[in-house]
Amino acid sequence: MRRHINLDTNWKFHPGHAADAARDFNYSLETILSKSGSSWGTPADTKFDDKNWEDVQLPHDWVVGLPFQYVKNDDIDGHGYKPVGGRFPENSIGWYRKSFEINRADSGNRFVIQLDGVYRDSKVWINGYYVGGNFSGYNGASYDITDFIRFNKTNVLVVRADASQYEGWFYEGAGIYRHVWLNTTNNVHVATEGGVYVHTAANKTVTIETKVVNKNIHPANTSVYTVITDRSGKKIAQGKEVPFTLAVNENKTIKQDLNIPAATLWSLENPYLYRAIAVVKSEGRIVDSVEVRFGVRTITVDKDKGLFVNGLPVKVKGVCCHQDHAGVGVALPDQLQYYRIGLLKEMGANAYRTSHNPPTPELLDACDSLGMLVLDEPRLLNSGTEYENQFRQLILRDRNHPSVFMWSIGNEEFATQRTDIGKRIAQNQILLQQELDPSRTSTYAANMGNDFNGVNEVIPVRGFNYNLHGVDGYHKDHPNQPVIGTEVASTVTTRSIYVKDTVRAYVPDYDSTYPSWASTAEQWWQLAAKRDWFMGGFAWTGFDYRGEPTPYNWPNINSHFGIMDMCGFPKNVYYYYQAWWTDKDILHIAPHWNWPGKEGQPVLVWINTNADNVELFLNGKSLGKKDMPRNGHLRWTVNYEPGTLEAVAFKNGKKITSKVETTGKATRIILTPSKTTLSADNEDAVVVNVSAVDAQGREVPDAVNLIHFSTEAGAVIIGVGNGDPSSHEPDQCVAEAWQRSLFGGKAQVIIRANNKQGAVSFKAEGNGLQTATLTL
Repeated sequence: MRRHINLDTNWKFHPGHAADAARDFNYSLETILSKSGSSWGTPADTKFDDKNWEDVQLPHDWVVGLPFQYVKNDDIDGHGYKPVGGRFPENSIGWYRKSFEINRADSGNRFVIQLDGVYRDSKVWINGYYVGGNFSGYNGASYDITDFIRFNKTNVLVVRADASQYEGWFYEGAGIYRHVWLNTTNNVHVATEGGVYVHTAANKTVTIETKVVNKNIHPANTSVYTVITDRSGKKIAQGKEVPFTLAVNENKTIKQDLNIPAATLWSLENPYLYRAIAVVKSEGRIVDSVEVRFGVRTITVDKDKGLFVNGLPVKVKGVCCHQDHAGVGVALPDQLQYYRIGLLKEMGANAYRTSHNPPTPELLDACDSLGMLVLDEPRLLNSGTEYENQFRQLILRDRNHPSVFMWSIGNEEFATQRTDIGKRIAQNQILLQQELDPSRTSTYAANMGNDFNGVNEVIPVRGFNYNLHGVDGYHKDHPNQPVIGTEVASTVTTRSIYVKDTVRAYVPDYDSTYPSWASTAEQWWQLAAKRDWFMGGFAWTGFDYRGEPTPYNWPNINSHFGIMDMCGFPKNVYYYYQAWWTDKDILHIAPHWNWPGKEGQPVLVWINTNADNVELFLNGKSLGKKDMPRNGHLRWTVNYEPGTLEAVAFKNGKKITSKVETTGKATRIILTPSKTTLSADNEDAVVVNVSAVDAQGREVPDAVNLIHFSTEAGAVIIGVGNGDPSSHEPDQCVAEAWQRSLFGGKAQVIIRANNKQGAVSFKAEGNGLQTATLTL
């Protein structure tokens, strides 16, 4: 039977060299391609001595641990001043080696290595035999290694990653930054790529298409049937067993329709997931089964009324996101995917655009489980063999996810999008999408206004990247083409900073600063909210990310675009979205009220709320009452004096209050974990947020204390951050020397479990602060 074995642990890693073959372990000096299995003299050789290599666990990003380095170059600027790429050959090659054993009792099965993501241009060997490579840093790849397996002996898997050529203009990391698996199957089995396709119709009929392949050396008498269970595992439907014969190397697809009586629909509010289990029998016995999670739901796009989920209107309240996080770069533990989607849900977001590349599979699992729509996107708009295959792989991999509501075929292809070539490429990709997944439609993220030539002539749903001045005119000229904001806003803010600082490269934490090509959150959302035909959109971005610093360059090393910073700590604009994207009682005051030396000077006070009106008080004295404009905010200019700034609001007659206070100095550390129980599986992780409070227990919003962290055996720290876009402190520290300064009173630690059972103690210490201890 099929086994899906995780190979993330016990890897060896060493940097190579892109310009010096001798420092790249003789790669390109030794003639290893002249004879099959002739990998002698390189790390691909099974006898190669790697005992002095670094021990690493996947996911692994070797770039996040490199120091920041200033070079005046747009590409390096865009990648966050990390010394990787063609200008840094000493940092741009990585070698990985992994040893494992397979029991002789498993002889006769098929063995496939599955790499979910390697950045980038990877080459793979098993036992000295080259088995394939993958140009993409974002699409996964699988390799059948059956013929090269050694039973009851050590097998050596080797991966070489070459990150010397960038794919994007943002931080991309490097290395095996997603999971690696060993899949074991019978010779008669469900196909590796697109093997099971589950889709549903409005009448709650579930269609399951199962592709079966025969890798035996003789024909096989085969049959397939499908079982559907609810989320508790109870069987609720089963299809008839369908017999068929497979010739050698033949594959066939069996299609079955099953009904789920009184099906529970997958929705944003109730993301209910069923399981479809495709069972394969050969010569009368079960030889394979594949389980797929799916949701029963319908997606409809209307040119006049926008998006409908299960027949109900849904305004897209979305965010674009890159895939890196503070502390860990692009090598996120699975738990961090759920943590980040949970933060976006709490804010009120209901949609996520995978900008600008295929996401890790676990991101989509999180969106399926938590109820988040996904606009899924490949790296490039290109119909050549390489990129057409990348788009094909993306669709085949992700089409079972109920969260995916639409495909994007590309993003801002400025050299192509207005041309006839662009039109032809787009048409090819659209037809491919409709062939592989007719249940969905597609869009293209076009940074154009009221322009129609090129890609927009053929794309089913017109996507607007900014250029909102052209939205109304475009809709008037092309009323039969649905419209969505594929990329909007791009407000730039620095959490906890309220005065422009060109030296440290900070911008005020108000929804007021944005590049010439963009808009504020308030501007785009007011436009979208008033137009039924405007489907909604995706704000740039949900979180800050490394690279693409705007409006500044060095010393700024990451973006300011996030609604939250790189740790997921909310900025002021977060509360604007939460006020108008949720039904929660929101009343938020900015800024904090610690302004020593500014007594008597004016401070801009910004209120985000969904209440009907707000009255502001300073130390008990009213500063006036104002009505709250729909989808807007309120402002006061207040002459600073220490004490308490309080807002009193009424929402449908209900009183809501909020306040900020002048605090004392920080005296003790507070630790807030995302959870307190970890699975001892070498994979599970917890996010611990760190803050400091004064003697009265009030969080100190301008604390900058340096905090030292330690943990006992049983768990390891894998990253630290604080959301400071100009901090050059290391995200990954020397073992036993983990530390990070607070920024805006906050920092973050990410801890990963190992396989040791029992309680783990985590400690945070800082000079002059009471130590905090957390038990996990």
